[in-house]
Amino acid sequence: MFITGYAMMAGAAERLVLGYDSFGNICGRKNTPVKGAPLSGQDMTNKKYVFFLNSCSLEMQSLKISSLSLCVSSCPQEQLNSLEDLQSFARNNGSCLCVYNLNISSYTLDPKAAELCPTLPVPPSKSFPLFNRCVPQNPECYSKYASVLISTVNEMDVVHRILSGILAGRDTVIGLSVLALAFSFILVLAFRFIRTLLVHTLIALVVFGLLFVSGVLWWLYYDYRNDPSTELETEKENVKFLLGYAIFSTIVTVVLLCLILVLRKRLQFTVQLFRIVGKIIGRIPFLLFQPLWTFLILIVFWIFWVAVLLSLGTAGTAETTSGGQVEYRALSGICYMAWYHFIGLIWTSEFILACQQMTIAGAVVTCYFNRNKNSPPPHPVLSSISVLFCYHLGTAIKGSFLIAILRIPRIVLLYLYTILKQKESACAKCLFKCCFCWFWCLESCLRYFNQHAYTTTAINGTNFCTSAKDAVFILVKNSAKFASISCFGDFILFLGKVFVVCFTVFGGLMAFNYHRELQAWVVPLLLIGFFAYVMSHSFLSVFEVTADAMFLCFAIDMETNDGSAEKPYFVDQELLTFVSQSNKLTGGQKHRSRRPFQDNEGGTELQPMV
Repeated sequence: MFITGYAMMAGAAERLVLGYDSFGNICGRKNTPVKGAPLSGQDMTNKKYVFFLNSCSLEMQSLKISSLSLCVSSCPQEQLNSLEDLQSFARNNGSCLCVYNLNISSYTLDPKAAELCPTLPVPPSKSFPLFNRCVPQNPECYSKYASVLISTVNEMDVVHRILSGILAGRDTVIGLSVLALAFSFILVLAFRFIRTLLVHTLIALVVFGLLFVSGVLWWLYYDYRNDPSTELETEKENVKFLLGYAIFSTIVTVVLLCLILVLRKRLQFTVQLFRIVGKIIGRIPFLLFQPLWTFLILIVFWIFWVAVLLSLGTAGTAETTSGGQVEYRALSGICYMAWYHFIGLIWTSEFILACQQMTIAGAVVTCYFNRNKNSPPPHPVLSSISVLFCYHLGTAIKGSFLIAILRIPRIVLLYLYTILKQKESACAKCLFKCCFCWFWCLESCLRYFNQHAYTTTAINGTNFCTSAKDAVFILVKNSAKFASISCFGDFILFLGKVFVVCFTVFGGLMAFNYHRELQAWVVPLLLIGFFAYVMSHSFLSVFEVTADAMFLCFAIDMETNDGSAEKPYFVDQELLTFVSQSNKLTGGQKHRSRRPFQDNEGGTELQPMV
């Protein structure tokens, strides 16, 4: 909360993209006065462009452009040769190109007008699409202007360049996030009514998407690498990131293609599995709407997080210089706050997803252990949410915190690998890659056990540690029975997530490729991929959590009851038959030969695991 409040008070994210003049006014908004700067604090709502008074002779001094800059409502599109032309342009277009305290009528009368107005002649200019600057169109002036602007951008801090790219592509990021939402919702409906043909279609689309995105990434990398106009640091970073994306995408494509070939014979079991899961979701139809609430909460949190990040990136103090001009000095220690803020992104996002998993698990547990299958309990989702917020928020916090803790070493290793990459230490790079993969596997395993710990908490009402221990005990004991079933079901769901990410990232590649100038668009593209995966995971996890909770309930049912009249099973016949067929059970497994509990019978309730 301290960092949030500090960032909001000290930062001004609009300065990155909207630009500001020499007097501390941010163009395109209403400003507050700066002490010691009489021309600050002006309303620049209608003045969105930055105009330099001597755009044809810009110079760099201490990483600052020496020319006086103003906020104007429009850039002059024709050359202005005299003060009379400046006066006529101001009256006809409402755009004053002289210092604010010089009245339009005084342009030709004030003896200091030559110092307060732009250097004549003023070349024709157009607004630049990223930083809202008036860029001169005269070839000679443009060459000088571009060289100074390139130097300015290249000297910018990496964080500031990235933040500038995020702000510049914010409309594209929002649009592609909505596209990912649409893809995710369509897949949820498709999995609800899944058929064999749909599984084959999904696999074909995923294969096509992976191959296509990998090919586009390699083509863009080749195109950027051989582009002779690549001068900006952001463009050079784009080339490096594109190579990394292309290699990663190619590896993922090869691995997934191999897995699809190996597991293709178990497609029929997957169709049966999703049919049973769809039957459970049919009893609790509001489960399909649970991801929508999660998505809205995540969107609100992400917008808030990005706003704080942008404020941190622009946190600085305004200092008045000679002549009433204003300069912004960046504050030290901001990078440490940014790292802390990034950890908060991971932890809070995981906490929100954990709450969704516990809500779904609680509703499935309530339905599974209901004695009358034809009469499901009323409002199981609302009941699960109520229990979560009253008793089990600590469990969600602990589980999400463990995930965040395992993510931190991966981030640190990735940062160290980036440093070592420049030193070309092959041994060290190989070691870091192995450690990175090890932490990734550990995180995946922890995420799997956390999910079952949440289900166990919903069944027994125990704390996180006790639930995790009981879940591990049950899973280890029944791993041979359920491993192949749940793994392939999870793999098909993962392919669904890959489908959403592939086509969303492809849309991002096409959109950002048309806006290359001065944009660090590979980082916004990475954010788009991350948001697309989180959204698809949020939606498709309904089936994943439902299936895992169903199998864990089944295992506990088998452990607690014996199928007799005194202790009948809670499981229905369809699920029992499916598990028996998929695992090719032998006659020696006696507890499976018992009859399941009938809809109109009574029986003992499930007791906590000991």
